[in-house]
Amino acid sequence: MNKKLLCAALLAGLGVAQVASAQEFDDRWYVTGSVGYNFQDGDRRTNNAPFGAIGLGKFVSPNWSIDGELNYQNPNFDGSIARANRDLNWHQYGISFDARRHFIVDGRGWNPYLLMGLGYQRSEEEYDNFPNPDSPQHDKRGNVAAKLGAGIQSSFANRVAVRAEVAMRADFDDNSYAAGGGADWEGYPHNQEESYFTDLLASVGVVIPLGPAPMAPVAPAPVAPPDCSQLDSDGDGVNDCDDRCPNTPAGTVVGPDGCPVPLTIDLRGVNFDFDRSNLRPDAVAILNEAVAILQRYPELRVEVAGHTDLCGSDAYNQGLSERRARAVYDYLTSNGIAASRMSGPIGYGESRPLVNTPQTSPECRNETNRRTELNVQQ
Repeated sequence: MNKKLLCAALLAGLGVAQVASAQEFDDRWYVTGSVGYNFQDGDRRTNNAPFGAIGLGKFVSPNWSIDGELNYQNPNFDGSIARANRDLNWHQYGISFDARRHFIVDGRGWNPYLLMGLGYQRSEEEYDNFPNPDSPQHDKRGNVAAKLGAGIQSSFANRVAVRAEVAMRADFDDNSYAAGGGADWEGYPHNQEESYFTDLLASVGVVIPLGPAPMAPVAPAPVAPPDCSQLDSDGDGVNDCDDRCPNTPAGTVVGPDGCPVPLTIDLRGVNFDFDRSNLRPDAVAILNEAVAILQRYPELRVEVAGHTDLCGSDAYNQGLSERRARAVYDYLTSNGIAASRMSGPIGYGESRPLVNTPQTSPECRNETNRRTELNVQQ
């Protein structure tokens, strides 16, 4: 067989293979073992013989595997060799590195493949050297070998895969003693210029992966979206489900829909009798409304301030205004408003009248000025 033809065949085999896709694959190392039959090139002048092989390999992509394999065969000389040589030994062993392109389809138990290999084969040949007393002689030589073939392989679903294969191996042995005419033959036509031999190899074997099978990636459990009723992204006291203004600045007073609202706590009507600091019945109803507003807006802070009319001395009115602020302050705290939300009570005396009156009686007795205020502080 011409070397150029063999090289062309190898290149053609490589051209058939496609680039592997980037999907997940089983990349465990595996060991192989196979037995088969070696149909010897007739020019070797040897009989066909069984052979065995063991190897180690792995998939390097979803569709490509690489194996290193040791082989051994021990055929005998065939009938064309002189009788003196027929019972002498001729055996061969070697190593090859084989690339297989697997055509894998998901869900298919058996998948075909193409094989391309390159290696080293060593032959040991005995021959009769009569009348030399140093007989038989041994001819030992090693050569490059190339391999091209095809096969079919099962999946690893049952732990061990099975492989069946047919391959042509070219052994570039150009110094064979028997094939080169160095030994007598009985009428067998023979070309004494052999540069390589082609042997046909048919085999079956097993592929045993090492280690546990890779676990399929576990999809993360779906994450339920957060319950908007439990969220308050802008911290305004209104949950995200009900908040129509989700980006309210911190400290802004908002309504039930989460949007800013103007807020005034009107205590007009919380007035006092002349020279008195006790709450009148009409003031209690107004203060209850103030309590409801403060409870609705728990972030709201207020100043409790007391005022007087313009009757009396400044010092006396200062103390009276403080007592009036204290009366409102105590009422609010007794109805559940935290003291931390209120500053004061603070008395402003007669310094901030709403109505400017003379400081003489009876004009100074102005009920509007005798008041207590809740000043909103944000």
